[in-house]
Amino acid sequence: MAEPIVRPAADADMAGVRTVAGHFGLLGLWPERPDFVDAEREFGEVLVGEVDGTVAGFGGTLRRGTVTHLGDLFVLPEHQSSGVGRTILSRLLTGDTPRVTFASDDRRALALYVRNGMRPRCPLFYLKRRPYGDQSARRESDPVVRLESGRAAPGEADVKAAAAMDAHVSGGDRTSTLTWYAGLPDVTLHVSGPGYAFVRTSGDKAVIGPAGGATPQDCADVVLEAANAHHGAGPVHVAVPGAHPLLALLLDEGWHIGDMDTLLTSEDFMRLDCYAPHPDLG
Repeated sequence: MAEPIVRPAADADMAGVRTVAGHFGLLGLWPERPDFVDAEREFGEVLVGEVDGTVAGFGGTLRRGTVTHLGDLFVLPEHQSSGVGRTILSRLLTGDTPRVTFASDDRRALALYVRNGMRPRCPLFYLKRRPYGDQSARRESDPVVRLESGRAAPGEADVKAAAAMDAHVSGGDRTSTLTWYAGLPDVTLHVSGPGYAFVRTSGDKAVIGPAGGATPQDCADVVLEAANAHHGAGPVHVAVPGAHPLLALLLDEGWHIGDMDTLLTSEDFMRLDCYAPHPDLG
């Protein structure tokens, strides 16, 4: 086997990148392009690990201010423990800038992130609410607001207001990324006083995030508002840090835990009790 080559992803590599992403089930909430890999190429960096002319793995980052969000680091099973992932990571995370990632339960990955200066802060729970058609997912007293499919994209003023609040809770400004996201089909934005929540419908699913508020209650209120505004045929997804009081509230409301990661940061720059990140965009 040839030595792996790590380099920036080119257009010709993207089919291979998505093959790797598909192997790990990363594209379920992105059935159409543009997707999160496109965002990483435009607003961060994507590197590929090539072995014998084939993409064996890739890593991607997104930036918000001085913070680097490591969104992806995936290597096909047959190439794991070969040094591909370690080399990709060393080239993505350079300098002393703040960094954050959501790590799976792979112990090798956790050790790699810790060696790169990040520390576990809390679990990150991926919660799911069943469709309202399933009566167990909803109480009779819960309000339902219907959103029309194909609703107009969020306005520029609302996106800027949301981006300003997001910078405060997420650790850095990413107005360009959020403007890109707000322009995707079927993305809506709830801005309610000191809180904001992006929602994207994809097929029969809805994904809330990023979302945040000036206080934990402000964040909880706007996430619940966004969730109750979705009356689709499929589930609603949201990622909630274990440090957020919203976690217990949603579990009491009948949401259930679908998966869990570990949220790691190099510094204490995120308001983990006031923030619900996007599962892929951070």
